[in-house]
Formats: sequence, C-alpha cells, structure tokens
Amino acid sequence: MGVFAFTDEYTSSIPPARLFKALVVDSHNLIPKLWPQAIKGIDILQGDGGPGTVKQINFVEGSQLSSMKNRVDELNEETFTYKHTMINLQGKFESIAYEVKFKPTLDGGSKNKMTSTYYVKGNVDLEEEDIKAGKERALGMYKVVEAYLLQNPNAYA
Repeated sequence: MGVFAFTDEYTSSIPPARLFKALVVDSHNLIPKLWPQAIKGIDILQGDGGPGTVKQINFVEGSQLSSMKNRVDELNEETFTYKHTMINLQGKFESIAYEVKFKPTLDGGSKNKMTSTYYVKGNVDLEEEDIKAGKERALGMYKVVEAYLLQNPNAYA
C-alpha cells in the first residue's frame, strides 16, 4: 500500500470558531442546504458527532458515487482541530485521512490548514487528477460555507 500526503492552507476573514462550527460541527445540516446540486444529505449512522461517529454523505443522482462514509477520528472545539477518514472507498484507495486546523489571525480571521493523506491499494500510483479533484471539492465546500457566513454574519456566531 502506498501513502501520499499533501498540505494546503487557506485564509479567511471569518474567525476560526464560526468556520469550525459551520464546516465541521454542523456540516451534516448545513452542507446539504448550501450545496444541494451535489449533496442530497448527510446521515449520522452511528455516534453523536464526536470521535467514532460515522457519517454517510449521499450524493445527488448522476454523481460519480452514490454515497461515501466518513469516520470522525478527532473533534476538538477548543483547538479547532478535526480529523476524519473516508472509509468504504472503491477503486484505487484504501482510505483518505484528513486533518484540519483552524487558527486565528491577527486581523480577526483565520488561517486554515488541511493535510490529506491518501492510502492507495497495492502499487497504484496517485494521479495528479485525483489530487486536484480532491482539492477542488474541499475548496469548493469551504468557499460555499465561507460565502454563506459572510452573507449571514449572525450565523454560527
């Protein structure tokens, strides 16, 4: 099994507490509302949202996948740290682990770092298009939530 890790950083004018609540803590409610063209719903299959929770993301018809499952590995609302792993993947991946950290900036916004670790099956090479697609999905969701929070300054305050 091969392992490949990548780190990206994003900055936002939104404070870390608001982004964390929207993107992580309440994502199962907010994301399907903000991204209905891609995500039909997110179901909690087991757990209470904290470590050990398994969520199933259900995609709209016509998507490449019908659903995928995420397992929450760590959720720390004090340090704004979240780790989760995509499980039950098909194709070339055993799993994909994500670690996200939201840190405050001096201007009241946040600097957000995401590390993605891809565990591929056998001797499969990770294609640049796989990495690019994953980054685009993550950034797309991030930007949709950020725009919502900018338009709704009292949401998740």
